[in-house]
Amino acid sequence: MSEIRQFRIDVADAALDDLRRRLEHTRWPDAETPDDWSQGLPLAYAKALRDYWLREYDWRRREAHFNNFPQFTTRIDGLDIHFIHRRSANADVPALLITHGWPGSVAEFHKVIEPLATGGDDGADAFHVICPSLPGYGFSGKPAAPGWGVGKIAEAWDALMERLGYGRYFAQGGDWGAAVTTAIAMQNRGRCAGIHLNMPSAGPTPQARENPDERDEQALAGGRYYQQWGAGYSKQQSTRPQTLGYGLADSPMGQAAWVIEKFYEWTDCEHGPHPGKHPENAVSREELIDNVMFYWLTGSGASSARLYWESFNRAFGGDGGRRVELPTGCSIFPKEIVPTPRAWAEQRYANIVYWNELAQGGHFAAFEQPVLFVEELRACFRLLR
Repeated sequence: MSEIRQFRIDVADAALDDLRRRLEHTRWPDAETPDDWSQGLPLAYAKALRDYWLREYDWRRREAHFNNFPQFTTRIDGLDIHFIHRRSANADVPALLITHGWPGSVAEFHKVIEPLATGGDDGADAFHVICPSLPGYGFSGKPAAPGWGVGKIAEAWDALMERLGYGRYFAQGGDWGAAVTTAIAMQNRGRCAGIHLNMPSAGPTPQARENPDERDEQALAGGRYYQQWGAGYSKQQSTRPQTLGYGLADSPMGQAAWVIEKFYEWTDCEHGPHPGKHPENAVSREELIDNVMFYWLTGSGASSARLYWESFNRAFGGDGGRRVELPTGCSIFPKEIVPTPRAWAEQRYANIVYWNELAQGGHFAAFEQPVLFVEELRACFRLLR
C-alpha cells in the first residue's frame, strides 16, 4: 500500500476525439447584457477560446511538456495521490512541498519547478520539489466517501513526505493550498520546519474594524467586493457540488468558463497586449487551456468542487482558533482576492519571519509571476535552512 509508482499522463485518443466533438457542437447561451465581464465570461471571448482550443491548441505537445516532470502516484488512506517530484541534483538541499488550490492544478507550477530545483546560478537555494494534486483534482483519485477536508489532506501530505524519506521539509501554498499548508503547520507533526503562504487568511483586527488605515481599507474593500460579487462559485460548490458537476462533466466550454472567469477576476491582468483588463495579460491562452484540461480530461469538476463542501468554514482543519507557531513567511501580491495586512495575519500566525508586499501579481502567483514567486520562496526559506 505504500508503493510509489511512476506515472505518465497518457490520455486516450478516444478522449480527445470526444472533446473535439463536444467543442464542435457547443450549445451557446445568448450574449451577456451589458457587453462586459460583469455577468461572467463574455460570449465573444468564450467563442474565441473554443476556436483556439479546437483548431490551435495541441494537447499532445502539452502532454509531453508536463511529462518532462517526474511524476508518481502513491496510495494514502485508500486514495491514489498524484504528485510531481523533482529532486535537486544536490542531495543535501531541503524538500519543498507546494500545494495548489481551486481553480488551479499542478499546471500552475510548470514555470517554477525547475528554477526551484536548480537553485539559481550557484545552486545555493535549491530544493527537492514536490507538487501533489489535491484529492479529487487532476490525476489524483476522487474520494468516494466524505472525509477528505483540509485537515485530512494535511495529514496525507505529511504522510507523503515521510514516505518519500523527508524527515524535514518546508511547505508552501495559496488558495486551498494555503489552507492545507496552514493545517500542516497547525498539526505540527515534527517534520515541517516552516511554511510560506501567498494567501494568508485572517480576519480584520479590532483596530481595522473601528478605525481602519489605508492598508486596512484596501483589504476590507477586497472582502466586501468578494462577498457581494465574487463568492457565488463558493456558495454553490460548498452546498451543491453534485448538481453543478453534471454541467461541468458534460460540457468542456462549461468547465472552461467556470474556471477561466476567475483568471479575469483574480489576476493582475490590467496591463499587457490585450486592452483593458484581460486574463491573457496575466496567463497565456495556452496555459489557461492547459489548466482546464487538468479538470476536463479527468472529469474532476464535481470532485474538485467537493473540497468546498468538505471544508467550508473549516479551512484550517478545525483548529479552534489556535495560532500557528511554526516559522511563517508571507508574500502578498496586490491583486489577491483579499490582500491581507500583516497586523491581521499576526493574529493567526504567531511567528512571521518573512513578510513582503509586492508591486505586481495576483491570486495565481506562480502562474502569473514565476520569477517573483521563486525569489520570494528563496528569500523566505533562506532564513530557515
